[in-house]
Amino acid sequence: MQTETINDLKKVIVLSDLPDEHLQWIAERSIYVEYDDGAVVVKTGEPAEYMLFLVEGILAFYMDKNGTLVHYFDFANDNATGGASGLLPYSRMKTSPGTSFAVGKLRGYRFHKEHFSALEQLNPALIQRLIGYMTERARAFATRQLQQEKVSALGQLAAGIAHELNNPASAINRISAELSRRLKENYMLTEKLLTQKISAEHLQRIRNTVEEKESANKKKLSPIQRVEREDEINDWLDQKGIQSGMIAGETFVEAGFSGEDLENISGDAGSEAFVPTLQWIENLLSSQRVIKDLDEASRRISNLVGAIKSHVHMDQTTELQPTDIHRDIENTLTLLGYKLREKNITVTKTFAESLPEVPAYVSELNQVWTNIIDNAIYAMPKNGVLTIETCVDTRNAIVKIIDNGCGIPPEIISRIFDPFFTTKKMGEGTGIGLDLVNTAIKHHNGEIKVNSKAGRTEFTICLPLKQSKPDKE
Repeated sequence: MQTETINDLKKVIVLSDLPDEHLQWIAERSIYVEYDDGAVVVKTGEPAEYMLFLVEGILAFYMDKNGTLVHYFDFANDNATGGASGLLPYSRMKTSPGTSFAVGKLRGYRFHKEHFSALEQLNPALIQRLIGYMTERARAFATRQLQQEKVSALGQLAAGIAHELNNPASAINRISAELSRRLKENYMLTEKLLTQKISAEHLQRIRNTVEEKESANKKKLSPIQRVEREDEINDWLDQKGIQSGMIAGETFVEAGFSGEDLENISGDAGSEAFVPTLQWIENLLSSQRVIKDLDEASRRISNLVGAIKSHVHMDQTTELQPTDIHRDIENTLTLLGYKLREKNITVTKTFAESLPEVPAYVSELNQVWTNIIDNAIYAMPKNGVLTIETCVDTRNAIVKIIDNGCGIPPEIISRIFDPFFTTKKMGEGTGIGLDLVNTAIKHHNGEIKVNSKAGRTEFTICLPLKQSKPDKE
C-alpha cells in the first residue's frame, strides 16, 4: 500500500521531484480520499485543517457570496496549482470561505496542518514552492473577485440606465397618445368655432395673445399664487355661467392667462361664440404643453445617451486628451442619478469658473469619479448631502468630493487603498476599488488624499494641468 501511495504522490506536480524518503514521510502522514462526481468535498464554514494533494480529477471551488455560491476556481493536478489545494503552509485561512465539489472521479491525499512545521524542516524548498502556488492562487482569486464585482456593477449600472431611459420613454408613449387625442378633438372644436362665424381678425388677435404669453418671461408661481390664480379664473368662469369641467382653468393659469385676458377674449368673441372660442384656445394651449413635455422627455433621453457615451469615452483613443472635468462629473452624476434619488440625496456643486481642461486618460478618470461618488452615496443616509468642489492653483486642478455619511473608521482608513480591500458586499460596489482609483490617479501623475470623521468624509484629488512626459503605458 505504501508503494502505491508513493507512486500516486509522485504524480502530483508539486511533489514530483521529491526524493522517495520524503514522499515516504508524507505518505505515512496522509489520508487517502476518494469522491464521486458531484460530491461535496468541503462545505462553507468548515474548519480549514487539511492540504489536499490531487492525483486524479478536478476540485471545483465555489465562493460563498452572501449565501450564493459563485464559481471561482478549478483545482487540478496541473501547472497552475501544482496539484495542491485546501489549506497551504502559512495561509491564514481558518474556515473554508466556500464549497468545493468533485468534478469527475476525484482521488487525492489529505495532509493535516499539524505536520506543516515538520514538513518545512524536512524540505524547506517544498514549502517555498507551496507558498508560491498559494500566492498565485490568491492572485487568481482576487482577479476573479474583481471580475465578479465588475459584472455585478455593470448589471447595476445597466439596470439603473434602463430605469432612467424607461421613464422618459414611457412619458413619450403617454404624450403621443394625448397629442393624438388633442389633434382629433381640434377638428370638432374648429368646426364649432366656424359655425359661430368667427372672423380672421379675431383669430389673429387670439394668436397674438397666445404668442405674447409664450414669449413673456413668466415667473414661476408659488403653490399659493397658483391656487389663487386658478380660483380667480374659475370664479370668472362661474360668473359667465360656464359649467365646471367644460374648460380647465389650470391650463390658462399655466399659460400665463389672467381673468382680464379672458375678459378681453370674451368681448371680442361675443356671448354665443365665447365658450367655443375658450374651448378651442384651451385645446390649443394643452397641445402646446404636451409638445413641450415631449421635447423635454426626448431631451432627457438624448442627455442620458450623451452622458453614457462621454463617460465610457466611445470612439476615442487611449492617449492623453484634454477633458472638461466639470462635464465629466456632471455625466457621472447623471448616470448615478437613480441612486441619488433613491436616497433623496442633495448634490451641492461649487465649480471654479476658470478651471481649464486637464490632460487625462478620460475613461480611467471617469471611473475615478464613479467610484468615489458611488462610495459617498453608499456611506450616506437618506436625505444626505453630497458636495463637489473644484478649484485650481498654478499647477493642479483640484477636486473635492465630500459626503456627510458615517465616515471611515480610523482602524481601516490606512487600508482603503490596499488592493481588493472593500467593506461592501458583493454587488454593491462599482467593481474597481480605491486601489485602482489610486492607480488611475498616479497614472495621471496626480495625488489623492482622504480625511474622514463621522459626518464628513472628504476625498481630494489633484491632477496636473500639464503632463511633461505623458505615460502611454
